[in-house]
Amino acid sequence: MGITKQEVHRPGAFKQINKPHKTGRHRSKGSISSEVKGKIGVKILSKRVTKNLGKDARRHQSSQIRKKKREEVLQQKRNLSGLHSAPILVCIIPLQEDLNIDNILSIITKADESANVTNSPCGTIHLSIPRFKQRFSFVVPPTGNLFATLDIAKISTTVLFVASVINQCDNNPRIEILDNWGKEIIKACIAQGLSTSVVALTNIENLHIKKRQDIKNHVQFEISKWLPEEKVFQLDTSTDAFNVLRRIGTQKQKTISYRNKRAHLLAEEIKFKSNEDSTELGILMISGYLRNVPLSVNSLIHIPEFGDFQMSQIDASEDPYPMEKKLRKHSNAMDDEPSTRFLEHADPKKQESLESENILNPMDAEQTWPTEEELTQAKANQKRKILKKVPKGTSEYQAAWIPDEDGEELSEYSTDESEDKMSIDEAKSQDSEVEAEEDEEEFETITISEVPDERYDQNIDMTEEKETMEKLKHAKLDAQFPDEVDTPQDILAKERFQKYRGLESFRTSPWDPKENLPADYARIFQFENFDRTRKRIYKESQETEGAMPGWYITIHVKNVRQDLFITFCALESHPLIVFSLLPNEHKMSVLNVVLKHTNISPQPIKSKEKLIFQCGFRRFTASPIFSQHTNGNKHKYERYFRPESTVVASMYAPITFPPSPVLCYIQKLNKSLELIATGSVLSANPDRIVIKRVVLSGHPYKVHKRSAVIRFMFFHREDINWFKPVELRTKYGRRGHIKEPLGTHGHMKCVFNGQLKSQDTILMNLYKRVFPKWTYEPLLVTQLQHQNKNMSVE
Repeated sequence: MGITKQEVHRPGAFKQINKPHKTGRHRSKGSISSEVKGKIGVKILSKRVTKNLGKDARRHQSSQIRKKKREEVLQQKRNLSGLHSAPILVCIIPLQEDLNIDNILSIITKADESANVTNSPCGTIHLSIPRFKQRFSFVVPPTGNLFATLDIAKISTTVLFVASVINQCDNNPRIEILDNWGKEIIKACIAQGLSTSVVALTNIENLHIKKRQDIKNHVQFEISKWLPEEKVFQLDTSTDAFNVLRRIGTQKQKTISYRNKRAHLLAEEIKFKSNEDSTELGILMISGYLRNVPLSVNSLIHIPEFGDFQMSQIDASEDPYPMEKKLRKHSNAMDDEPSTRFLEHADPKKQESLESENILNPMDAEQTWPTEEELTQAKANQKRKILKKVPKGTSEYQAAWIPDEDGEELSEYSTDESEDKMSIDEAKSQDSEVEAEEDEEEFETITISEVPDERYDQNIDMTEEKETMEKLKHAKLDAQFPDEVDTPQDILAKERFQKYRGLESFRTSPWDPKENLPADYARIFQFENFDRTRKRIYKESQETEGAMPGWYITIHVKNVRQDLFITFCALESHPLIVFSLLPNEHKMSVLNVVLKHTNISPQPIKSKEKLIFQCGFRRFTASPIFSQHTNGNKHKYERYFRPESTVVASMYAPITFPPSPVLCYIQKLNKSLELIATGSVLSANPDRIVIKRVVLSGHPYKVHKRSAVIRFMFFHREDINWFKPVELRTKYGRRGHIKEPLGTHGHMKCVFNGQLKSQDTILMNLYKRVFPKWTYEPLLVTQLQHQNKNMSVE
């Protein structure tokens, strides 16, 4: 029997041969493994040891992690209204204007028989419950006063929303739990950063027993639209109030970033002492519990409706509202006021300055006296660069004596470019006010009816109706034809649009952020790296030395206007809060905030319209400019802030470090406020380039393949030569350029990159940079005394 030889497969000529993997400059895994030859790096070895823990070691590690987290939670609970911490500050906000808050307070204060109830001079109700080993402070802002309610809500530990199911006029149950005031205030509280909240429902006991659960379910459904995670509690008896207090004292606290990074307090007692050398200014002494972070006497503070101030000293006094009254028996002055000790005095060398603007020096650019050669060269450059609009036949010597009507808007030509390639923004002459849309000056017409009438027709302000109709008309026209304007026929287009330039690409074309800056830019401050400065300041703020959180302190505020204090005292139940300022937060800069329209009002908001902003802890009025919220170094200017849109509002305002919520209101003619947008602070960056675009349109007159005769874009021959370097585009996507002018009436021959259709429209985009106006004005208490009852929404 013979042995057969096994055939071996041999590849043929068509065998697939794959290319070797090209690793580039780095080594492949195979080459690395062959060089290492089983060796293990120290880092990899340590990682493997960590991952390959034994069963007992893993169990021990998990136990340590759980124990650490449990201790952190317990520490937070101990810090919440313990014996050595501030009481839990509870803000009671009614969701209906006709709700009786006195009954609510009576039920809460009688929840525990062993509780101690005291009132502070400013109206705060302090409730100590030894059973819970906790203290509560209840504050009720005036109903209908929007700003006062927001001030209390932003510093409160817990916000207690209260609603009633029974109308006080009759015994019919309410169908709508939230009225206009309730919807407005709960929306504003959520937008500014809502702390821990509790929702309570009263007057349920007055309903029939079979209707109670249905009404409660209906209220739960309505509240879930705003607070989906909150459970509605009943608040009719002492037992219900006891359950609500236990919920307030044990629930997990929410974190509000901008509040937790700044020290703040609510005034429990206020005193004013006039200065000896001036009766208009004085020292305001504010006492209260310090919260969140330490407060240094050398830092600055902000008091809403008052402004930014320096402190002269801080005193620490004995807690006037202890857990139990017997704790004060250790003091000899049991019947007297709590003893006060000096804590810290301001150091003039370390104290921050109140200077918020740079001192404008017109001679700041003059460093040395110029030489004869520099004067000669400057004179030659001036002759070669400066262009003035003068009558025909005027000599160069005569033109030098003609004053510039708008000297700030003049720019310079580039000496390296030819005349036909000059940028359009480099021309110099006055800005003609041809169209009302392009007018840079702002005006406002307000008509207020002195005698209100009960009839509906006579309550309508026809001036406001006409203004609104015109605004809607212009906004609709701008939405239909974005940025399109008509070329003027009575003046040259190069004079009308002398500030504008053409861009080859809006995204990639360069634009110097320091070019042709307005004079107001010399008054503001700018960071070299805003994000890096913000991180550094936040880190240093946690290491501040001074008064510690939980202490009952008295701060002495310097140079407070006496008229502001008198006006504030005249306001009923208006709270006074104090926020500490981080370094540089009192200095002026260009503040950019992201705003999202609330879509309640269909009326668009025009750019540069006066608005009221609440930016974190500040409130002020400003007329911002709007721009698109996009990436890149250039951002398109928006003429209108439309519903269902998001824009960036830029304005001159004090620096505020993000994250910080922003609320934007518009004030109507009847002094009522309407929330139109919410958002947050983006940055404080003066180099944000906002570009305004205008589009000049023309129509084909004669079309021959790729070339065409265009008319109605210009009406003068010299305008065509002036705008010749700017690229053209059409609504059907063609691109082209001006070849030559035809005649003297504005006809021009243009060449495109494809066949042009007769129904197409030719467009030319022109751009210029716009800056906000200096319209910043802090909202002081004197401006609110006439609006105390008119700030709720109609």
